[in-house]
Amino acid sequence: MKISEIQDLTLQELLAKGRDLRVELFNLRLLKASSQLEKSHRIRFIRRDIARIETQIAKLRKKTA
Repeated sequence: MKISEIQDLTLQELLAKGRDLRVELFNLRLLKASSQLEKSHRIRFIRRDIARIETQIAKLRKKTA
């Protein structure tokens, strides 16, 4: 997910997207633990997307406070 895409989202959309990514990360970790994960690099990309979303959420909350 690109930064420009994240910046266009509202706070509610960001929170929902963050939840979805955390669920996906959990599922990928389960697959990795059971040695069924084929694309292990996907975990790294999901973690980075979560960090980008959390950063944008913090910026929006700081701006409104």
